[in-house]
Amino acid sequence: MRILVLGSGWMGSAVAYDIIRFGVEHKLGLADKDKERIVKVAETLSGEVDMHVIDCEDEVATAQLFNRYDIVISAAPYRFSTKLSSIAIDSKAHFLDLGGNNEIVRKQLEMHARAKTAGVTIIPNCGLAPGLSNILAMTGFRQFEKVDSIQARVGGLPQNPRPPLNYQLFFSVDGLLNEYICAAEIIEDGELRFVPSMTGLESVQFGEKYPDLEAFYTSGGLSLLPQILEGEVNNLSYKTIRYKGHCEKFKTLLEIGFAGSEPVMIGGGIHTTRELFAELLRKKLSATDRDVVLFRVGISGIKNGEHREMRYEMIDCYDEESKITAMMRTTAYPTAAIALMIANETVADRGVFVPEQIINGEQLIDDLKKRGIQITKQINGRMTGGK
Repeated sequence: MRILVLGSGWMGSAVAYDIIRFGVEHKLGLADKDKERIVKVAETLSGEVDMHVIDCEDEVATAQLFNRYDIVISAAPYRFSTKLSSIAIDSKAHFLDLGGNNEIVRKQLEMHARAKTAGVTIIPNCGLAPGLSNILAMTGFRQFEKVDSIQARVGGLPQNPRPPLNYQLFFSVDGLLNEYICAAEIIEDGELRFVPSMTGLESVQFGEKYPDLEAFYTSGGLSLLPQILEGEVNNLSYKTIRYKGHCEKFKTLLEIGFAGSEPVMIGGGIHTTRELFAELLRKKLSATDRDVVLFRVGISGIKNGEHREMRYEMIDCYDEESKITAMMRTTAYPTAAIALMIANETVADRGVFVPEQIINGEQLIDDLKKRGIQITKQINGRMTGGK
């Protein structure tokens, strides 16, 4: 098949790297509006890549390009995903993206009938969280007769934290601020509800190496999973993992208005405090250190007639050989693996789906293991199946 990766930044370059390694029988294309960036990424790849300079704002050119491919994987900003999904359907190309916005995902799901008629599969939210975390939450859910609780705890962290925030940017600063500002949707005692982000602080530990962590509610990590599981579970939550002390410090900055939308005069120009804050974060939290992604999805309920607790867990670190960050690996590789499931017809459903609806989590664990990403599965503390 012909597979196009749209966007050659951090995530797009990692998706292309993975397709080259594990989809050698398929033809790969790489598109971006920045020609120099495409060339630079293509030079790092070991296989043949067709390069396309294109701006997603140009719908005609985008449609012409999509017509040349069977599968399109978008690593472009999520604001393009609704239009790109529609273009993919008209072009009869399967389409995947990294998600990032619940309202856009809802608009994509409204295209289900069109996609099914066109014979294509559209899957938003194929990254880490939402994405891998949702897939494993649903995979675990299906193994229980009755589920009481699902808890997802995920975070990308510098391996060597530096004060004062003990954090560095591993994706867009706007995405980070949205996670910290917008309300988080959870299920609590059987009821859907919204809670303020950066609340619900709890202590978290990942072995002896990461003993001093915290987790708190953030927006978007569950995407539409609360609606899917409403009435099926008593409690469902997602929290972001950080080093201890981060939440209090960052929340203080937000409370005094550092991410506000009100205009202010700065250097003769009108900006917002959020724009100023975002620029400061880019300068001070640039991703220069090796990173680690910590991941845990816990499910508890009735299994085989008895109360059981199941846990999926992962600690993934910066890849010194490929120079690919843990955040890139754990976001891009699941997306590429899902695209290859479509290419290899392991996924044959047609229409628009979030990945937890149609992706086999155990198969994805196996696929990620081939890529050096180890996800363990435990039931009541006992390892099962080597996964």
